[in-house]
Amino acid sequence: MTTPTLTADARRILWAQALRAFAYGFGAVLLGSTLDREGFSSGEVGLVLAAVVAGTVISSLAVGRWGDQWGRRRSYVVLYLALAATGVVFAFSDRVWVLGAVALTGALSTEVVESGAFTSLEQSMLATDLTGRARIRGFGVYNAVATAAGSVGALAAGGPDLLRRVWSNSPADQRFFLVFVPVALGGAAVACTLSRLVEAAPERSEPRAPSRLERSRPTVVKLAGLFALDSFGGGFVVQSFIAYWLTVQFDASIGVLGVVFFAVGLLQTASFLAATRLAERFGLLRTMVFTHLPSNALLIAIPFAPSLAVAALLLLGRTALAQMDVPTRQAYVMALVDPDERTPAAATTNTARYVVRPVGPALAGLSQSVAFGLPFFLAGGIKSLYDVVLWRWFRTVAVPDEQAQAHTDTRK
Repeated sequence: MTTPTLTADARRILWAQALRAFAYGFGAVLLGSTLDREGFSSGEVGLVLAAVVAGTVISSLAVGRWGDQWGRRRSYVVLYLALAATGVVFAFSDRVWVLGAVALTGALSTEVVESGAFTSLEQSMLATDLTGRARIRGFGVYNAVATAAGSVGALAAGGPDLLRRVWSNSPADQRFFLVFVPVALGGAAVACTLSRLVEAAPERSEPRAPSRLERSRPTVVKLAGLFALDSFGGGFVVQSFIAYWLTVQFDASIGVLGVVFFAVGLLQTASFLAATRLAERFGLLRTMVFTHLPSNALLIAIPFAPSLAVAALLLLGRTALAQMDVPTRQAYVMALVDPDERTPAAATTNTARYVVRPVGPALAGLSQSVAFGLPFFLAGGIKSLYDVVLWRWFRTVAVPDEQAQAHTDTRK
């Protein structure tokens, strides 16, 4: 059996995505400290971050509706140019309405793996360019590259403080948003080299109508609702809350937390790659559900940990399993829908996750007043419900790629 390989276009998408993920990892760390040092109030910081989330939703819906009509490559390049402009504005402006307005373009994100309109375009382009096992493998590498590049970007965000130790007159932290400019322009340059094969219908020369969900609509609506439920549950145990809980419960130091979450990043990268091998053997849906359910059990067990070491081991075990549904979920959506509906399908399912994402952390704070470890129970329970319903609704739904691969293997 030959090993599936990535096409030239797929490799270009990964390079462009790695550049953006580096910028997002860098910006996620720099943004909060910069807004604080520039004297923004907590309310103003909240407005800027809310605009980032809103921009992610708006741009993703716009790409889902018109991205194929405008052209995926053209839309991709425009997003990177908008990211470069965002870097310039955030480097020099100190007005909250200006920052908020630019954030609403959707070019900025604090997520490195699933980041709005960029992600919707990339998923549809990869799905068009790759098939069968190559598609599954491609989505695994795609998410692994984002995680690794984002981690490097986060580490690089410590550069301004290190530079200040040797250069007392070094620029203010805010100016380092200019790093976005060459990184984004590099992404745009790579995007320009993509071939026509990544377009929705490369053989068509007449203008396309706006993309709509038609035959795939019932399937996509069900999946979007389930993915929103999963994202809502995950919001109860965002990384910042887990770090806070470990600090209060076990008096964990910043150094220890840094090591734990660095290990979390490494496991996430490895799990994305491992998930593709499991999916090739057991199928996308089985891999999604039967790795996710045990991870939820480990999540619920964390509040019972008697020590920091045990809690960290449970967290790492949960991480190793919980992220396997990310590339398989993306590949599953692309495999179930018609080729002409992939961009709106990706935009719809991704947006469903973005919209509910801020709700979980707010409710997690309220639930702590009942019991300090309650968010872990709520998250594990909600995410387990997602797994059970997903399996019940889709276990009999045929996946075209898996059927074709099974037929090929049988003939061999």
